[in-house]
Amino acid sequence: MPIDFPASLRRREFLALVVLAAACGGSEDIVLMAQGVSREVPANPPLAEVVRGLTAFGHNLYAAAAKPGTNTVISPLSIAYAFGMARAGAAGATAAALDKAFGFPAAGPHTAFNALTRKIVTVEGVPPEPTSGGERDTQNSEPADPVVGIANGLFAQRDLPIKQPFLRTLAAQYGMGVRTVDFRKDATAVIDAWAEEQTAGRIKKLFDQLDETTRLVIANAVYLKADWEHSFAGEGREENAAFTREDGSTVRTKLMRQTTDLRYASGADWQAVELPYAKSDLAMWVLLPARGGSPGALLKPDMLAQVGAGLKPATVTVVLPGWDFATDLDLEAPLRALGLGVLFDGADFSGIADRIYLGQAVHRANISVDEWGTEAAAVTGLAFPTSGRAGAVTEFRADHAFAFAIMHRSTSTPLFIGHVTDPTASA
Repeated sequence: MPIDFPASLRRREFLALVVLAAACGGSEDIVLMAQGVSREVPANPPLAEVVRGLTAFGHNLYAAAAKPGTNTVISPLSIAYAFGMARAGAAGATAAALDKAFGFPAAGPHTAFNALTRKIVTVEGVPPEPTSGGERDTQNSEPADPVVGIANGLFAQRDLPIKQPFLRTLAAQYGMGVRTVDFRKDATAVIDAWAEEQTAGRIKKLFDQLDETTRLVIANAVYLKADWEHSFAGEGREENAAFTREDGSTVRTKLMRQTTDLRYASGADWQAVELPYAKSDLAMWVLLPARGGSPGALLKPDMLAQVGAGLKPATVTVVLPGWDFATDLDLEAPLRALGLGVLFDGADFSGIADRIYLGQAVHRANISVDEWGTEAAAVTGLAFPTSGRAGAVTEFRADHAFAFAIMHRSTSTPLFIGHVTDPTASA
């Protein structure tokens, strides 16, 4: 059946679109992609610059959003990907603010994210849901291959004209297009299903609620499941050990234990150990401050660089709890605290589509760590409603005496003129 585009999509700037029809939820969706644009293999991407920037941003966000005494997990990579895609359609002061906050180069982070995806991802498409049930053999269980997925999703109202340069960037650097949905009907369910699928069922919802005027959502999902290279299984553990919280109080928990050859670093008031994941270039750094010290201080970019430079081979006895928790963040407040209020106050995303603005920014992440390895997932969503006006909003507040004139515009003839000094009076 031929697809009947809305009139707004039959403009000249949309002549170079490939249209792919896909059945979803009983309705016909369309994926808009730039025609003739294939995924690039970037030659000299600014990888180090973008990684430095997102590392610094991640710590800044952590410092602004983490609550003392409360477990926290965020994915700087997921948030940076989402805002990186938004950067492809940002202009003026909005683009400059994103570049400053995330450390994006002036040309944008897109080739770097393209390269990062190629380096990090181990699975194409939807990550497989992990098998459950049954005990693993502590003696003969072979570590599984790691699963790392990065997925980007853009969902646009079916009659929203998406601009061609934006589509070209998505196709060339992210290998994707824009999926059309109906935000007046089933878009939320479609987006939630996408998030659940891309996180192997770990995150089932992206937005709690979307504004009825939403016309575009930019989303990213990051999923990881990896076994330890050196499993804690079979090494014994402490079943009722004391664990001191950040406020000095204690709680009883299980502590895993192993002694093996690892990379280790230490300073005057901290220790760090690298726990490698099997069959990969991935590892977890566990960063331990001296008692009474701040864990968050060890996440500062300069501190992470110091740890990385100091890690050396050593035989280490590691005693570590398992953990399983989630963090849900409304990003608006911490982003404002980081000087990014401009993103929510008349920001210019006209490179994506006209008359849209950033209405919501949310992030959800969770992590499970046990004696076998780690499973973690994160999703980031940016929701863009549409407004009746483009650009910044100027307030006109007539709360004091004012004049008026009723004009015939084409001849500039005043039909009535006057002023109001007391709107409650009848004369």
